[in-house]
Amino acid sequence: MLTILTLPVLNDNYIYLLHDPVSGETAAVDPAVAQPVLEVLDQKGWQLSCILNTHHHSDHVGGNLELKQKTGCTVIAGLSDRHRIPGFDRGVVERDVITIGTHSAQVISTPGHTSGHVVYHFSEDNTLFCGDTLFVMGCGRLFEGSAEQMWHSLQKLKALPESTQIYCAHEYSQANGRFALTVDPDNRQLQQKIELINQLRAKHLPTVPSTIEQELATNPFFREDSLTLQKTINKVKHTPIEVFAEIRRLKDHF
Repeated sequence: MLTILTLPVLNDNYIYLLHDPVSGETAAVDPAVAQPVLEVLDQKGWQLSCILNTHHHSDHVGGNLELKQKTGCTVIAGLSDRHRIPGFDRGVVERDVITIGTHSAQVISTPGHTSGHVVYHFSEDNTLFCGDTLFVMGCGRLFEGSAEQMWHSLQKLKALPESTQIYCAHEYSQANGRFALTVDPDNRQLQQKIELINQLRAKHLPTVPSTIEQELATNPFFREDSLTLQKTINKVKHTPIEVFAEIRRLKDHF
């Protein structure tokens, strides 16, 4: 069983530590800063084997160099981001496999938020580390890619098993929920999800992981085929990509 620790850092980032108790190997996903990771490694007696970066933004790679210097770990990221990732060692592309001891993850290319964004799907562990491509009830802003690219990226994630646990890199759930209600106001499952999220945040608890099943029911960026949603945003009989693009535009100005 893969041990997963969630480390809240900065204002709303999450770093994930993945540990294989059989081999002793440990990975850090998107380490924004180094010190919290080093502290947990020391507390647990773990050795950092590698860093898995989803994309090049500083709040995902800021801890790379210090962690590499102090642990000798390998830095893994999308091949096309090789010149933008501090400490870059190994480039991966769609369908490549990375291993953490006895656990393996397939790389999925998800351009949209950035051009070189990748995510890591541990199918046997039923987990997805998706950076800034997919959030609880949201998706990443289109900084370097198009709505069409992001839509195609999200289709890949929608196709994963519904029980897949989603570990995104930010705590955006309350704000995402408030927006989702404006485009999908009659969605009872969405309303219930927001109630649960508000309860968790009142206790300062993370709202991750979510699941693909929950996102299919509540995430407007997974629900461009909903006629109710299309009517709300006045995009009936438009293509799925056009509907998605309008939802993203509305969220950008929310």
